Amino acid sequence: MRRIDALLITLVVFVGGGLSYVILQAVGLDSINAGIWSQVALILVVLGWSATYIFRVSNRNMTYDQQRADYEDAVLQQRLDAMTPEEIAKLQAEIEAEKK
Repeated sequence: MRRIDALLITLVVFVGGGLSYVILQAVGLDSINAGIWSQVALILVVLGWSATYIFRVSNRNMTYDQQRADYEDAVLQQRLDAMTPEEIAKLQAEIEAEKK
C-alpha cells in the first residue's frame, strides 16, 4: 500500500464518521446517541480492518511476501537459463533420483 492510499483511507474513514453522525442526527437521534452509534460504527470498521490485516499476515499474503517469492522465482529462472543443456539434464537426473 502506498502512502497516498493510507492517507485516502484515513480521510474516507474520518469523513464517513462525520457523515454517519450527521445522518443519525437527521434520522432523529439526539447528539449523544448519534455520537455513540457513530463511534460504535467506527470501532467496528477499525476492528474489521484489523481482522483482515491479521488474516493476511497469518496467511503470508502480504506485499513483501509476494515480492520476495517473485524475486526468488526470478533468481531461480535466471540460474536455470544460464545452465547448459548438460547441466539441466544432470539436475533432472538428480531430482529423479531423490524422488525414488
